[in-house]
Amino acid sequence: MTVLGWLVIVVMGSARTLAADPLSIKLAHNSSREMQTAQTLKQVLGKYDLVKYTFTREVVIEERAMNHAFPVLTLNARFADSPDELLSSFIHEQLHWYLRDHDTQQKAAIAELRRMYPNAPVGLPEGADSAYSTYGHLVDCYLQIQADRDLIGPKRSDEVIKNKPWYTSIYKTILRDEDKIRGVVQEHSLEIK
Repeated sequence: MTVLGWLVIVVMGSARTLAADPLSIKLAHNSSREMQTAQTLKQVLGKYDLVKYTFTREVVIEERAMNHAFPVLTLNARFADSPDELLSSFIHEQLHWYLRDHDTQQKAAIAELRRMYPNAPVGLPEGADSAYSTYGHLVDCYLQIQADRDLIGPKRSDEVIKNKPWYTSIYKTILRDEDKIRGVVQEHSLEIK
């Protein structure tokens, strides 16, 4: 599908939520589920102050895709009916952009996490698609949990994380060893300020 074939929705968020730059949401197939997801995302963007968690302003909603950050942040339509889970997924993918911009610190944190957890699982649903990605997701998912708690509170965040069907070992490790992983994140200056 060409860019011209995409429906473009520009979310004109308030200055509070998205500063001066609007977020562009494109629908890959213009399906009703994609439209519903875009509407839910638009509501989420209007409700929460996401300035410190927004690192790219282009989003594609694609019903049959896996969520991913690059080359364009892409969300599937799975959470059209769940604003909390959609918010958490949006933040997770945004954080990949943040970590890409802090590559040196992230690589150092990953090296330390490899030493701490030498047998981390690879492959869904427990781990990510490679060992490097699994260790990187220990940082990304830790930051995601902190952001979720900041925005929707601990109780709703716990419910969202508990229902994640992927990265199950990663989330379990973070929740079990949160203080240790926080130490790594802080040591390598990867906290979101």
